[in-house]
Formats: sequence, C-alpha cells, structure tokens
Amino acid sequence: MIANQNVLISGAKGFVGSRLVDALRYNNEIVAVDNLLHAPNPDEFPNVRYLNVSVSEAIHRLRNDKFDLFFHFGEYSRVEQSVAEPMLAFENSSASMVDVIRFCIVNNIKLVYSGSSTKFAHYSDGQESPYAIFKKYNTALINTFAEFSDLNYAISYFYNVYGPGESRDPKYGTVIKKFIDLVNSGHEKLPVTLPGSQQRNFTHIDDTISALILIAQSGVGDGYGICAKETYSILDLVSMLGCEPEWLPSRVGNRDHALDMSEKTRALGWVQHNKLEDYLRKQLSERL
Repeated sequence: MIANQNVLISGAKGFVGSRLVDALRYNNEIVAVDNLLHAPNPDEFPNVRYLNVSVSEAIHRLRNDKFDLFFHFGEYSRVEQSVAEPMLAFENSSASMVDVIRFCIVNNIKLVYSGSSTKFAHYSDGQESPYAIFKKYNTALINTFAEFSDLNYAISYFYNVYGPGESRDPKYGTVIKKFIDLVNSGHEKLPVTLPGSQQRNFTHIDDTISALILIAQSGVGDGYGICAKETYSILDLVSMLGCEPEWLPSRVGNRDHALDMSEKTRALGWVQHNKLEDYLRKQLSERL
C-alpha cells in the first residue's frame, strides 16, 4: 500500500493512469497531468490537482513542488497509429523524456516508468513500429542516466491491458474493446490482421494496478513485466467471442509474440487474479 506520499501521475486521464489515480487518491496527495491527446476518462476525481498540459509544461510549473513518486505514463500509446503519425508519437513520448529524468534526479523523486512489452517482442518481418522504437529509446535513456547519476527508478512493462475504462475512441481502443463493441453491435465477423496467429498476454487493469503499486514500493531498476500467464492468439480471441475472422492485410509493427518478463514482478508478491475468459464471459452474458 502506498500512503502519505506526494504522487505525480502523467497520462492521468488515460486508461491505466486514471485507474491509478483512483487507487491512490484516498491516502495520498495526487497531482494528475494529461495533455488530453487521447484521454478516455476525462472526468476528474475530487481532491486531486489536475493539470491539462504537456509533461514538460507540467514539470516547469511544478519545479518547486515536492514529490515522492512520479508515475510517468503520459506518452503516445498506440502501435498501429504511430506508423501513420511518427512525429506526433515522438513529440508525445521521447521528446520529454530527458525533462522527466532531470526532474526526478534533481528533486530526488522515484520514477516509475511504463515501458512496453514490444521491447521483448519477435517480429516475423523484422520491422518495429515507431512506438516500439521510442519506448525502447526511453528505457535506454533511463538506464543510462541511472548508471551515471543517483536516479531512483523502476521500469514496468505493460502487456495488452484490458478491462473497464478503456478508450471508447476506435482509433485508440484495444483489440479487446474493439471486438466487444463489434459483437455488441451484432457483428459476426471480426477484423483480424494476417496471419492471426500473433499471440498476446492480455492482462486485466486491476492486476496491472496492483502490480504497479508493488513496483513503486519495492521495485529497483529495470525488468518488471506485468504479464498474465495465459497466452492467446488473435484467432483464439475471435473464437472465444463466437465469431469468424474477417481478414485484413499484415501491417508494420505487428509482433508475433512477446516474452513473459513478469518473474521480477511476481517475486515482489504480485499475484494475477483475473483471467480473460472470465471477463469475456461476463461481457457476453451482460449483452444477453
């Protein structure tokens, strides 16, 4: 449990960020930052200070404030879209990373960064997306500065987070959200990017939040994957929803699979409590 801390959270109106704000707001002082690029949860909680600005602008405004923890999630977060808009992806990820690191070093703040499981992925075409490249660059920056400074940090890695509170914008929604919305609209075929055998470790938002809290409390350094044990292909997901695939051409940056890097997180005491099958079953039963 994190209590009596001054906590800064960027990406605080995003899927993971908004849920973390909610989890921590009762026992801590929270400053929540979001530039509203794609914020699925625009509502604001009481007793939380919100800044709807860029990360760099927030750091400038907060330069005289004191914080114990900085959860930095305020980055561009979609693989496919980053291929079409790489400059926007860079401007909302790597461009502010040095500001974040400097702010934490100068003010002795523990940085909890959200890396991506794309770092541990295999690509059949060998081609990574701008999103994946920028996330790897950011983790390399953190590790390099930590080696030559007193940066206190822990890097977590998200694996296809799903659950209540996902973006309702089809452009930024996850495959779980998109498929459920299509099924609820009466679709019997779901769009599947070739080859369909690409595998994912879908991890529930509640499990992700509980892991993040443990990582913030006890994690030191790199390598804290937040990854469900179960692996499913996209075709498995289509079948679980009782549908057939509608095939789409293969695309850049669509990884085959990613290694499970959750060993260090589980060693902190993290336990996965939610399974994808149960979530989908609940969504389908509510529709009926």
